[in-house]
Amino acid sequence: MSAPHYVPMSPTALVRTYESPPRRDRSWVATRPGDLGGDGQPEGDRLGVPGPDQGYAYRLVRLFAGKVFTAEGEHDDDVVAGVLAVAMKRCAIFGRAPVVHDLSVAFAVWGFLDDQPDAELVRTRAAMFEEVSNPHHYPELRRIADAVPESTLRLTPAEVQRRNKADWRSLLTLEG
Repeated sequence: MSAPHYVPMSPTALVRTYESPPRRDRSWVATRPGDLGGDGQPEGDRLGVPGPDQGYAYRLVRLFAGKVFTAEGEHDDDVVAGVLAVAMKRCAIFGRAPVVHDLSVAFAVWGFLDDQPDAELVRTRAAMFEEVSNPHHYPELRRIADAVPESTLRLTPAEVQRRNKADWRSLLTLEG
């Protein structure tokens, strides 16, 4: 480690220099519990869709302050949690970090950007979004993201808004 010039040092002292680490004969293999093996990211029911830098969506959601319309009884924290789950699913499908269009699609598909959404859509989303900001309601949060199929998530924000006004059910796959 280097030292400042004013630190006294014996002129005959051996100065340590860089040494390469020992060479390994074999290549590295994922053996630790947290390492992903050859199969990559696990897939299955309720595992979500991982993607890079998804936390940036929390910064982007601030851009929608004052533009989101909620009905009586809907809580902002629950709306944000559900919309972020959908937005993160969209950006992961494209294999990139979140952008504002991911949130635009997520808000629009559930009618939060419409000041006069369909009454049945409001009842449906109010029931689905209730308490999803609570971490104990993860299955309900996943149900919101799973209700938006990939075909909807591949649409542009303008197309989602247009189709939401025409027939919001065509954008979702709701159970029962």
